[in-house]
Amino acid sequence: MENRLSRILYNYLLKTGMGENLVSYFNLIILLAIILLLVWLLDLIIWKVLRALSVRITQKSKTDFDNFLVTHRVPRFVAHIFPLILLFKFVPIAFIDFDYAGVIVLKILQILLVLLVIALVKRLFKSTTDYLKTKPRFHDKPIDSYIQVFMIFAWIVGVMTIFAIITGVEFWKFFTALGAGSAVIILVFKDSILGLVASIQVSINDMVGIGDWITYEKYGADGDVTEINLATVKVQNFDNTITTIPTYALISDSFKNWRGMQVSGGRRIKRALIISQKSIRFLSDEDVTKLKKIQLITQYLNSRTNEINTYNTQQEADKSLNINGRNLTNFGVFRKYVSIYLEKHAAINKNMTMMVRQLAPTPQGISLEVYAFSNDKRWENYEYVMADIFDHLLAAMSSFELEVFELPTSLAIQK
Repeated sequence: MENRLSRILYNYLLKTGMGENLVSYFNLIILLAIILLLVWLLDLIIWKVLRALSVRITQKSKTDFDNFLVTHRVPRFVAHIFPLILLFKFVPIAFIDFDYAGVIVLKILQILLVLLVIALVKRLFKSTTDYLKTKPRFHDKPIDSYIQVFMIFAWIVGVMTIFAIITGVEFWKFFTALGAGSAVIILVFKDSILGLVASIQVSINDMVGIGDWITYEKYGADGDVTEINLATVKVQNFDNTITTIPTYALISDSFKNWRGMQVSGGRRIKRALIISQKSIRFLSDEDVTKLKKIQLITQYLNSRTNEINTYNTQQEADKSLNINGRNLTNFGVFRKYVSIYLEKHAAINKNMTMMVRQLAPTPQGISLEVYAFSNDKRWENYEYVMADIFDHLLAAMSSFELEVFELPTSLAIQK
């Protein structure tokens, strides 16, 4: 049947008196023109039909996945497959007198089919990625890295298939032969393999997700994760610069993920005031009377002084010296003042840990540390809350006759 179709034009041209070689070339050119025209028309018709169907399905469908398929032109690439397969049937007819050239053309068509399938798979994956990113469940997952892994395997299989087509070796024999060069392959794709392992571990262990705020001092990263793929993690820093981190570095090095703070009820405030030790002293009755005017600690001082006086009376303490018996200190009363102040502060989360603690003495002085959590976790608001608290505490210290430690200035040394 194929020989009969290819010889119709050939026999007609022979009757015109043309030479056999010239007739063979004319027959090839005309048949190719007819075949290409038919294939082009078939491709156009299939595309028109698929486009009409995809538009109708998209309008009636309740899911957005088909919209992404149309956006990435998946139906257009599907329309190319049928005409390309048809060419496999028609090429032997056109090249009946050119067997060697026909074999080469068939191999080229096979390679084009492989590339077309890879392109179609890539667009399907891209459509799937964009669709999953619209779902809250997958919003912070490193989907891009998985797609890249699948595409690497697709390209490996595709390239091996193309080499098998060119060399004429069966695919599985060609695949077996590559086993001897596995060391070279591993070396070439070392970063991709490390990235693949890292992506899997990052996802399974939920170490980091898109939108997380991470701090990675080694790479100078301090900002939000915008993209996680096979090779790199992109971080948009707070100065709007972009830092690129190797994906495998997330499992080989240490970094800080602030997600726990972001999903918790508050952001931690952990800062200390360094008090000069020489300013710490016992309080006299006059000092206590004066401090009772501070409303936040009035009730505390009344109950505390009654308790101390009762104890000293029972113990017959000689109060001619303040060191005898029990006494209040300006540092201890200030510590209580800070604690009550935090309890009354509207920006502090009362349901989380809150304390004011005295740290060990140092050559600079004694640290009074505030440990609490701000209700507002946004960076700029958090900084404002913390500054507001310590502005007040620094100003309030003079009422307790306490001093903040400062290194002496050159002017102070001169005096």
